[in-house]
Amino acid sequence: MKCIRCDREAVYFRVYSGEAYCARHFASSIEDKVRATIRRYRMLDIDDRIAVGVSGGKDSLTLLRILVKIERSFPKAKLYAVTIDEGIEGYRRESIELASREASKLGVEHIVVSFRELYGLTLDLMVEEARRRNLKLTPCSICGVLRRKALNYTAVRIGANKLATAHNLDDEAQTFVVNILHGDLFRLIRTKPVTDRREGFVQRIKPLREIPEKEIALYAYLESIEFQSEPCPYRGLSLRNDVRVFLNTLEEKHPGIKFTVVRIWDNIRSTIEKDLPQVELRTCRVCGDPSISDVCSGCSILAALGLKDIEV
Repeated sequence: MKCIRCDREAVYFRVYSGEAYCARHFASSIEDKVRATIRRYRMLDIDDRIAVGVSGGKDSLTLLRILVKIERSFPKAKLYAVTIDEGIEGYRRESIELASREASKLGVEHIVVSFRELYGLTLDLMVEEARRRNLKLTPCSICGVLRRKALNYTAVRIGANKLATAHNLDDEAQTFVVNILHGDLFRLIRTKPVTDRREGFVQRIKPLREIPEKEIALYAYLESIEFQSEPCPYRGLSLRNDVRVFLNTLEEKHPGIKFTVVRIWDNIRSTIEKDLPQVELRTCRVCGDPSISDVCSGCSILAALGLKDIEV
């Protein structure tokens, strides 16, 4: 099979679109899709200070590599690679080293912030404490909230006005289904390609939301990006993992179903969000961060774990 853009042998066939690509044109097609996504949702301006969440996995290192290529045309822009060290024994150290190596190669400042530094305990110790206290907190629920808090804190600290995360098409489709299963309409509506500008929250963008996970993996391989291939040891304990398996099974039988799920989500959100009142942000009385309630979800978790004292 020949590449649709040249006479070279194809290395990849997109079943959902019927396109075949050689290695060079496959890589450029991924970069073109990221540029198109950035334009479609007006994610970036020419003078942005962009904090890129870099875990050391294929998605975040691919995002960093592509954003560096894009931002070469915009000398007023500034990129930072931000890694959150949750403190997962036997897992996170390797990914930090890979992230640091790639950032150095690309000439991007690398900033590492740890859970222990910010919250007093590693994620591993938080999980142990949650079990000891018989709390209904999964490792992923603890990590998800506190990682988001740590990323926003770091982005604010370095003066970034955009926070780019490496959520791909698979992540977006999974999030839609998980929120439906949880009956969480509020989270369903507020999870967007570009978050609203709200005081205290750095605006988040998702440049990889149109790219399937397996295509990101192939891009990383073809571009010789060294990334951590081992999944997080806590991943299999979450509902999201079951949804991931479900959607992958559907995608095998019905190519393009993940795109359909994300389009449905976008259509639902655009239809109903204009009729919903803007949620008023308060200030968390514990940490001072913006919050929809008197105490933010991060401080609530820390309090449940005995790491914060909250007066009633």
